[in-house]
Amino acid sequence: MIARPLFALVGLLALVTAACTSQPTPTPEPAPDIASLPSRYQHARDGAPPIPIDPEDVHDAIPRPDPILSAGNNSPYIVDGVTYEVLGNHKGYRVTGTASWYGAKFHGHETSNGEIYNLYLASAAHKTLPIPCYARVTNLGNGKSIIVRVNDRGPFHSDRVIDLSYGAAVKLGYMEQGTAQVAVEVLDVAGVDDRRGTVAGDYRYLQLGAYSSESSALRLQERLQELLAPPVFVSEVQSGANLLYRVRIGPMSGAGEIESVQQQLRLAGYEGGQPLP
Repeated sequence: MIARPLFALVGLLALVTAACTSQPTPTPEPAPDIASLPSRYQHARDGAPPIPIDPEDVHDAIPRPDPILSAGNNSPYIVDGVTYEVLGNHKGYRVTGTASWYGAKFHGHETSNGEIYNLYLASAAHKTLPIPCYARVTNLGNGKSIIVRVNDRGPFHSDRVIDLSYGAAVKLGYMEQGTAQVAVEVLDVAGVDDRRGTVAGDYRYLQLGAYSSESSALRLQERLQELLAPPVFVSEVQSGANLLYRVRIGPMSGAGEIESVQQQLRLAGYEGGQPLP
């Protein structure tokens, strides 16, 4: 064994001590975004998020005239051997029954129409309503209500009529109980285009304008229909506190037909119109 000078051992000890004390304290890595993980669902069972929210943190969904597309509206469709038909006309829909809720297992993943589910927002899943649409859901046990955006399919239980987001269940006061008796009433939103069964790019319109006077819109519709082969129609749309009447031409088969109609409009003294999907 080779003897080392005492001062060399002391110096070596000092270097080791300095190295140990100079290392930064490791910090835990942040939890990964649930939507970025490779598996579709990271939780074997559903549940509430780690940090709860208060009813005051949840706000009504704001109805807007979103078009009803093919995405999420395949009909009929089969789940667990049961066939479901998506409603063709949901105006005036109202039903009472049991509501459940879904949460952390699905947070950050796509809903049936391709939107991203956020458990904190006011949304819902329904078996037969066309999506997206909007509904007022009222807890019959306490009178609390919320407006939700229906953008998903479910719940596939015979005794349940709607599956609300975690946030909506908190707002209605039944999150801890799991289910509640509710009334579901679809809201009639003006200006919604039903484009189910169409192919992207093959279902096209021209909009000639939006009028505050329905009679003005109808007069233009009549004049244009005498001039053009494609259908000309008037649809309502809510703009803030005002109701407007849109004059539209279509559907048309694509860009070629749209350009032909625009040329006809220009020759007749009208603007070419705004192309719409």
